[in-house]
Amino acid sequence: MYRNSDRFFTSFHRMEKKLSSLIKSNRNIAFSKMVHMLKHRHAVVGRYSDDLLEFAELRNAIVHNKIDVSYAIAEPHDATVKRIEMIEKELHQPRLVVPKFTKKVYTFQQQEPLNHLLSLIHEKKITKFPVYDRNEFKGLISQRAIALWLAGNVHNGKSTSDVTIAEVLEYETKDNYRFISKDTSILEAVEIFKKKIGRGNRLEALLITENGDSSEELIGIITNLDIIGIRHPR
Repeated sequence: MYRNSDRFFTSFHRMEKKLSSLIKSNRNIAFSKMVHMLKHRHAVVGRYSDDLLEFAELRNAIVHNKIDVSYAIAEPHDATVKRIEMIEKELHQPRLVVPKFTKKVYTFQQQEPLNHLLSLIHEKKITKFPVYDRNEFKGLISQRAIALWLAGNVHNGKSTSDVTIAEVLEYETKDNYRFISKDTSILEAVEIFKKKIGRGNRLEALLITENGDSSEELIGIITNLDIIGIRHPR
């Protein structure tokens, strides 16, 4: 039966090798330095950088105080071993946006009446809608644009059946979406939302296609509300 120290070192060394492959350097770089080099470039390393640095300190403390190769001065706690093995798995096999966020995406043509979109909101309780001109992506309508249009036009008695979706799209923020590929990790998707917020921009949704190209068929969508509901492994 493996000791906790054996499991800890095995997992640590596998992560060390993985970080080195991500750095793509022939130099022998210390584990902690690799973490600092990657934490702003790699979503998993960034998410767990504090844990990784603590693992490096623990590893050094055990190694430097070893009496011989078969005896560890201390055995890591069960929770520590489970934590490092979980992070190692996330690093080597990150959870991807597909299949978790694979779903039917309801889209509209820009010349359709707003009434069609409002009916779908009532029926499906969804509020993010990609808009196309035939096969060309034109933008993403959210509840924000609909509310702004209603606020600006409710007083003139204009019927929503006489208004095109293209007219409402004019009220929408232009950079409120981003296309991502099906191979994007969930943590990377979370980081995309965080970076947008950090720059003072509001991202309504990530639109998933095979390769992240707007000309491809949509196979899923991640909204800002979906991101709030994401649970990190513990």
